[in-house]
Amino acid sequence: MTAATTEPAPLQPVASRPASGFWGSYGQAWVRTPGSALYLLAVFVLAMVSVSVLSSLFWAGVGLLILVIGLPLIVLTLLIARGFGVADRFLLLLTGQAPIAEPEWNRDTPETTGFWMTLTRPIRNAHYWLYLVHGMIVNPIISTISFTLTVVWLSVGLGGLTYWFWGLFLPRGGNTDGSAGEWGQYVADFMPWLFGGWSSWAVEVALYLIAGILFTFTMPWVLGGLARGHHAVAQRMLGRWESDELAAEVRAEAAARGAAVHAEDVALRRLERDIHDGPQQRLVRLQMDLAALERRAESGDTDAAADLAREARGHAKAALDELRALSSGVAPPLLQDRGLAAALDAVATASPLRVQVDVDPAVDRAVSQEIARTVYFVVAELMTNAVKHSGATGVSLRASLRRGAAGAPTHLDVWVVDNGRGGAAFSAGHGLEGLRERLAGLRGLLTLTSPVGGPTSVGAHIPLTVAP
Repeated sequence: MTAATTEPAPLQPVASRPASGFWGSYGQAWVRTPGSALYLLAVFVLAMVSVSVLSSLFWAGVGLLILVIGLPLIVLTLLIARGFGVADRFLLLLTGQAPIAEPEWNRDTPETTGFWMTLTRPIRNAHYWLYLVHGMIVNPIISTISFTLTVVWLSVGLGGLTYWFWGLFLPRGGNTDGSAGEWGQYVADFMPWLFGGWSSWAVEVALYLIAGILFTFTMPWVLGGLARGHHAVAQRMLGRWESDELAAEVRAEAAARGAAVHAEDVALRRLERDIHDGPQQRLVRLQMDLAALERRAESGDTDAAADLAREARGHAKAALDELRALSSGVAPPLLQDRGLAAALDAVATASPLRVQVDVDPAVDRAVSQEIARTVYFVVAELMTNAVKHSGATGVSLRASLRRGAAGAPTHLDVWVVDNGRGGAAFSAGHGLEGLRERLAGLRGLLTLTSPVGGPTSVGAHIPLTVAP
């Protein structure tokens, strides 16, 4: 029974229906209004706490810079400012706005090490300082303004609509009969053409109701606009920059280069050990046999000389086979001459297991020689592991191209699935970990699924450098 694997289809975003006219968009705005109101109230509390904490710590750190403790205190302030900024970005999710991408907090390369470099990393990163300015100056100012407007709109809107109920419990000033001394009476006297004959209570209820309707009707726009203003400021100050992508690319390249160097070093040491333990020992033995053969031939002992010649020929053949096996793990001629698809097919044919091969013919045109050599080595090693350790009877080998939105290939996906006993795992200094480091040199990823009892599924996923 041959195990197989299928990749799940990428999830497609569900297209939302466009709002149908004014009332449709107005209804959608009302859906986001409770979250916006909750955010505008909560962010004010967050801003007041942040300005208190950050101002105290920062200026204390500045004052203590002459001492050793000042610098760590400023670093601590920057880290706390980052925490307040992250909390603000999290609260913004309540408003229904798009999530703000995480900045690149560590712009140092893997070679940048040392105590002082690690300690001063926040100081050398502009994102931390922007988070500090946002939490200590900008956010408290805009939060105070938005909090005031939010309280006004909520209190007038909701309070105006319900004044007819809670206004009954308010003390009434003026005369004992309640007919004078109330602002409703003054309004009625000022506009007799509108409120002639109305009692002061009826005038108050009517005016509060009008104000409540007006403020409630405009509440989605006002609160939504305030929330969008907060989001715009946070996007500029707390979000990701274009330079962050370049910094992440540099760090990824540096990490990949380090992984490639380490993997090549391990491979060379392994090759050196294999040559020393295999062909070199046989060639030494062959040299000794030839010397003995020479002595037997000079003494005229033909039978012993013939035995030694046969034994020497066997050692020579074994050494040649081992050298061929070692060279095939480095760069087989078939890979150079006919491409990756033919080389993978040859690996499957040479395996003692029953192998089902499915290789996309377009692979040869899409992958570079460097990727082809790495994929060949990885597949050959995985096939060897399946023979030696898995107890499998069948293997499925699949290589396919993953294409982007424009239809161009972006990744090479290679799957080796066996029906063995399973239980494989990454372990430092062992084969699978070495394969993972080799793929990391190409910024690739090695995935492993191997439950006890099988099957074992290993996937190599490599971003492509398209050959011209």
